[in-house]
Amino acid sequence: MFVRLVYESFRRQTRRKMLVAMAVTFGAAVSTTMIGIATGIGDKISHELRNYGANLIVTPDEDSLDVQIGSVNLRPASGGAYLDEAAVPQIKGIFWRNNIAAFAPALPVNVNAKGHQVTLVGTYFEKTIAFGKEQFTTGAPATFPWWKVEGNWPRDDSEDILIGEKLAAVLDSPPGSLLELGGSSYRVSGILSTGSDEDGQIVAPLKVAQSIAGRPGKLRTIYVSAVLKPEDTFARRNPDTLSPAERDRWYCTPYPQSIAFQLQQAIPRSRAEQIRRVAQNEGNILTRIEGLMLLITLAALITSGLAVAAAMATAMFERRTEVGLMKALGAGHFPLSMIFVTESVLIACIGGLIGFGLGALLATELGRAIFGSEITVQPVLFPVVLALAIAVTFGGSAVAIRRAVKYDPVLALRGEA
Repeated sequence: MFVRLVYESFRRQTRRKMLVAMAVTFGAAVSTTMIGIATGIGDKISHELRNYGANLIVTPDEDSLDVQIGSVNLRPASGGAYLDEAAVPQIKGIFWRNNIAAFAPALPVNVNAKGHQVTLVGTYFEKTIAFGKEQFTTGAPATFPWWKVEGNWPRDDSEDILIGEKLAAVLDSPPGSLLELGGSSYRVSGILSTGSDEDGQIVAPLKVAQSIAGRPGKLRTIYVSAVLKPEDTFARRNPDTLSPAERDRWYCTPYPQSIAFQLQQAIPRSRAEQIRRVAQNEGNILTRIEGLMLLITLAALITSGLAVAAAMATAMFERRTEVGLMKALGAGHFPLSMIFVTESVLIACIGGLIGFGLGALLATELGRAIFGSEITVQPVLFPVVLALAIAVTFGGSAVAIRRAVKYDPVLALRGEA
């Protein structure tokens, strides 16, 4: 009899039940999409934010003073403090090597160009690094994607140079011209535009800067662009105070501090740290995006709950005669409640199932449209979405059900309830 009553309710109020199911489906679809994107967005956002450039910096451990070079704060070494270029390939040997998107060394040296004292910075442009059997091509264009060149990028094995656009205007050195530096002439292959300090500097292949500085095989700084996990409370703990298990967890998580620690281990006599304004902004952006998704999810669930409440209130009012008849025949509050609760749960399961499928499809399409790659909603998320659908349906219908089971059978049968 119980099953038949539920069946007849669905058969006779199909339109009303479909309305409630659509409201639940909407809430479940939005929840699935937002939760799916929020759980899969971290790495994709981090990859997208690599367009902001390097977020880690490696300097000699003797560095002590602060100066501004290349638009970031770094501590230049005292006399004779340099890093070995031969150690650079070790960056691809750390535990989180696959999270290293790009890196570029830097060796600044002061030169005289047409009577002006300027800074020449040596770096890689498209350098192929070999570590074991693995090869990796990196350089300034990959590390600093916003750098723009009018002309051509220099080859790493050439003696061509780039001149910042502000300095080029002062020196009157267009692409293709020759510029004398330290007694040697170098061809200007292009004009560099960065919107930062490099606009007033000369950028050259690393070996050119090493030759002018008389420091073969040496460099001063390595800028590293890595895919990181934003800092949390655990990340900020001192690794020396952690237990062995906690230290393994810290080491095996791509926090800025853990990757910096591994870089220090890989490069002798070095100190690695995050460029805080970049790394912290990444965490702030990700936190705000996740917060926005949470608000959208809550708004969708609340909207669905209100729609369910309105539809269920109308449905219960239409069924007041049925309720009155069952109460007149001796049905108590609990059996009546169970009928309506069962209907609500069935509607929630149907809406949750359809909503999960639609939400997974929407998350995939949004991933393609925004990030150019799919965002896969994991099946483990289905019980969560189903629980949310049941909670929304039950929450929206609870008041209507409570009111219905308290109908006075006499008034209900007379249509006055």
